[in-house]
Amino acid sequence: MVGSETLGKRVLGIYLPLAFFIFFLLFPFYWMSLVSFKPTNDLFELKYNPFWLQTFTLENYLYLFQNTDFSEWLKNTLIISVVSTVLSLGCSILIGYALARLRFPGSNFLGVGIFLAYLVPPTLLFIPLSQVIAKLNLYNTYWALILTYPTQLIPFASWLLMGYFRTIPKEIEECAMADGCTRMQALVKIILPLSLPGMISAGIFCFTLCWNEFLYALIFMSSGPMKTIPVGTVSDLIKADTLFWGALMASAVLGSFPIAFLYSFFVKYYVEGLTAGAVKR
Repeated sequence: MVGSETLGKRVLGIYLPLAFFIFFLLFPFYWMSLVSFKPTNDLFELKYNPFWLQTFTLENYLYLFQNTDFSEWLKNTLIISVVSTVLSLGCSILIGYALARLRFPGSNFLGVGIFLAYLVPPTLLFIPLSQVIAKLNLYNTYWALILTYPTQLIPFASWLLMGYFRTIPKEIEECAMADGCTRMQALVKIILPLSLPGMISAGIFCFTLCWNEFLYALIFMSSGPMKTIPVGTVSDLIKADTLFWGALMASAVLGSFPIAFLYSFFVKYYVEGLTAGAVKR
């Protein structure tokens, strides 16, 4: 009797809410995938079950690669995201380490200021940044976004890594420096290997933000084949009152796959990195 009551409480208190949450979370991906594999005529046929697949087709994916520049969008998005992430992560490591380990006048104020800089809305920054990009003649080039995205990425990644570096005992690098390592060697050989979860967390954050960013990409790279996936999907698959629903959902599925892949394999490190500075060790 006690066992059945305990099981009932677990079902009502854990399994049912968890099942509802999983359904709520995964249904958009299910719907995108479903529509992307449906023929166009089936999308507007009321006699078919909208939650099931009547006829399987790849015509939406073929349309995406044959009638649009999706392969170019994918290449552009990948190059910009990878280079911006590497650049931002390199700067954030140095900034976060300096704020976590070095003591100099204004270090605490600078740490808070860097995080507050992340809270500035991009809608306030794109006007002055567009003037800078125009003066440098970088419109419709990779550098227009590669140099712009770090303005959003570095503040938060630096703050995240600063908290993670503070959880690593100072004695470890002090012993390395006592044995003859410079501070930079201690950072590269001792601190960075121990900070792998934090760096993975910061890297996933940076890559995700670059991959999904729309505003700057729309302003700085919206002509011809230089578009990114978010901009190309909206501009080329939505024409006036005509929406290519199958191709739109196919683009959404392909565009979300790299992010889903990252989170699926590195979610443990991502959570560990985000929560590293929450408690003292």
